[in-house]
Amino acid sequence: MSSHIQIFDTTLRDGEQTPGVSFSFDERLKIAMTLEEWGVDVIEAGFPASSEGSFASVQAISQHLKHSTVTGLARCLTSDIDAVYEATKDAVSPSIHVFIATSPIHLSSKLNMTEEQVLDAIDKHVRYAKARFDVVQFSPEDATRTPLPFLVQSVQTAVNAGATVINIPDTVGYTYPSEYGKIFKTLLDKVQSTEPITYSAHCHDDLGLAVANSMAAIENGATRIEGTVNGIGERAGNTALEEVALGLYVRQDHYQIQTNIKLNRTKYTSDLVARYAGIRVPRNKAIVGKNAFSHESGIHQDGFLKNPETYEIMTPQLVGIHSTELPLGKLSGKHAFQEKLTQLGYSIEADEQKVLFKAFKDIADKKKHITDKDIHALIQGTTHEKQSTYHLVSLQLQFVSNGLQSAVVVLEDKEGHIYQDSSIGTGSILAIYNAIDRILDCQPELIDYRIDAVTEGRDAQAEVHVSLQLDHQRVTGVGFDHDILYASCKAYVEAASQFVSQQQNEEGALS
Repeated sequence: MSSHIQIFDTTLRDGEQTPGVSFSFDERLKIAMTLEEWGVDVIEAGFPASSEGSFASVQAISQHLKHSTVTGLARCLTSDIDAVYEATKDAVSPSIHVFIATSPIHLSSKLNMTEEQVLDAIDKHVRYAKARFDVVQFSPEDATRTPLPFLVQSVQTAVNAGATVINIPDTVGYTYPSEYGKIFKTLLDKVQSTEPITYSAHCHDDLGLAVANSMAAIENGATRIEGTVNGIGERAGNTALEEVALGLYVRQDHYQIQTNIKLNRTKYTSDLVARYAGIRVPRNKAIVGKNAFSHESGIHQDGFLKNPETYEIMTPQLVGIHSTELPLGKLSGKHAFQEKLTQLGYSIEADEQKVLFKAFKDIADKKKHITDKDIHALIQGTTHEKQSTYHLVSLQLQFVSNGLQSAVVVLEDKEGHIYQDSSIGTGSILAIYNAIDRILDCQPELIDYRIDAVTEGRDAQAEVHVSLQLDHQRVTGVGFDHDILYASCKAYVEAASQFVSQQQNEEGALS
């Protein structure tokens, strides 16, 4: 059995065939060097015969890498093979990847060749490549739609001609795990060779089975897996190599073999490729997605805080992520909310936490993502309301006519008394403030009114500041809410309440 599963990365060849992706020369070199640092065994640096740019890039990568094998793709054409040879000859460990299609639909519709002609082409060009490379890899394109007898014959022809690596590509993502595994088992049983043969799996994700098929290949004798970082590639993409590497690590009890991948470099490598490709990694992407180590459900958060292994089969640090996230949302529980308060440096009594948690749930029903800034604003806003003589119970607005708005405001004081009144104004804010003036029986002058966004985005909380003046006294109030009008009302209530409190204190002193 092989000492490890070899990782063959084709991000720079198959991955760059992703529609809209085109790496620059410098980006290709940086990616190749990063892949080597990540621990990739073989890097398919490109298709040298396809363009001068590809040739120059493969050549530069060959000259810079210190450990990884560098290979180039070649059709069954001597000119393609020569291009790979010239481009990779300076590599520490050069190799070549020769391919030709073998499925009936490719033979008839694309190549216009008979099976006999394909076998002749395999023999001729693998021998030509073997005269120039110690290691020749052969791929029967569209192998999973090739009848098994002809596939065995094609592979045997390549092995007889000198190929020591046989790759079985599921070119169109057609196969399923048990079927794909059977192909490898059949080849291992039937293909004869005096030299050890490395069997490799190359899967596409058209049916979402690329990683599953690759793992099935390992279970049936494959010792090399081909794929790309983040699974990029044509159509639905390729096998995501980070998923294979972590699958083998986490379930080493089953596979009992691992890769040479430095797992803690995984997130860095993923981010680099995503940035250069211009393709954002989906939030729910396994291993490297933003949600891969995030728990929002209250049940999950509670279990995780008691023991991380309740809901995580690997640590975020294993793949190079700093820590697990417990994002707060409408499904979050009291335990996670308490943990967040502690993380933010707050020491709050249990009774007050209950009040804050209820206010948090109200915000969570209105916002998709609750940030630390939202929590700070929540605590600040609750503190302001707690200190105020009055607090807002409800607010109702209605359009009247001729540009006038009507506002109905309900307030409650510290003793639990309810006060309600309504008023009109030339706008919503003025109508609200007129109603509050009627309730509190004061007519202050609005000196300043300012709105700030607590967080970014369309669902940001509003932070409203107001300054009022009455009888040469000036007071300020702050209101926080998801709704700007509510925040404006809270700010005015807090400020105006100060005049009422001052008046009550003066009356008490006189009596």
